[in-house]
Amino acid sequence: MREPVYPMEAKSVGELPTGGGWLYEPKWDGFRCLALKDGAGVELQGKSGKPLARFFPEVVKMLSEIKLANVALDGELRIEIDGVASFDALQMRLHPAASRIKRLSEETPATLVVFDTLLSAKGLPIDELPLSKRQAELQRIARKFKDGVSMSESTEDVSLARRWLKNGYAGTDGVVAKQLDLPYRFGERVMLKVKRIRTADCVVGGFRYERGKKVVGSLLLGLYDKDGLLHHVGFTSGLASVDKPELTAKLEKLIAPPGFTGDAPGGPSRWTTDRSAEWEPLKPKLVVEVSYDHVTGNRFRHGTRLIRWRPDKAPRQCTFDQIA
Repeated sequence: MREPVYPMEAKSVGELPTGGGWLYEPKWDGFRCLALKDGAGVELQGKSGKPLARFFPEVVKMLSEIKLANVALDGELRIEIDGVASFDALQMRLHPAASRIKRLSEETPATLVVFDTLLSAKGLPIDELPLSKRQAELQRIARKFKDGVSMSESTEDVSLARRWLKNGYAGTDGVVAKQLDLPYRFGERVMLKVKRIRTADCVVGGFRYERGKKVVGSLLLGLYDKDGLLHHVGFTSGLASVDKPELTAKLEKLIAPPGFTGDAPGGPSRWTTDRSAEWEPLKPKLVVEVSYDHVTGNRFRHGTRLIRWRPDKAPRQCTFDQIA
């Protein structure tokens, strides 16, 4: 508990591995967390090695109530709002004010989904044992869990895992595959993950120039709500360099405020300069199809990938119900 311990990680692949010897789990969306209990002391550690316990006092309490002297669990901190995982709610916890953390821990309590253990039910180190044996120990430990701490669903049936991937098990955004004979490998990318990739048709409500250049760098994407307001939902970049001059000329002919009539791209933040936050509003004439992996708070969590332009699609058809 005195030194950071870095969890085993996953690398992205295009398909789930097959052939037996694999355990499949939903890819839970939250903060990766090593939960450590040593007698009366409880620590939560993030993937980066930084402590998280002060931000999630309710989870500390849950772990303190497990009737085992020593516990070392690998899992995911999650907060659900109206049955949907909220990454924004997790981020709101990372705040210096103890009073705010206390209030949020009561209003939107976090839970811990556990998928691995580094200690046996007797408190002995088992990280060098294969996953199959660690899972058996985790099942014994899970019998001691209180409300708010649970063991992750898992399966050795690849057909079921593929259904999870297609349908999104309990709102998750992918599937993780682990070899059953694999010891725990601290800090190594030895697991495999496949993300659910979905697509949406979006209005191009604006764009940003490449830094220091007069060519388009990224497209700003929008979706209409039920009141007809166009809200900024994310961006797509990675545009082909050969296409940028022609695309820039096309976009510049459509420059006109306001671009977005609802939520608009934000101004400068600690990650952006005044210049990098600048954007050009466009008339809502162009539609693109993009792929995305996850949605948080009606916005694409990560950058999207441009699939194709959709001249056949009316901008007003680009609505939030695609990503609901």
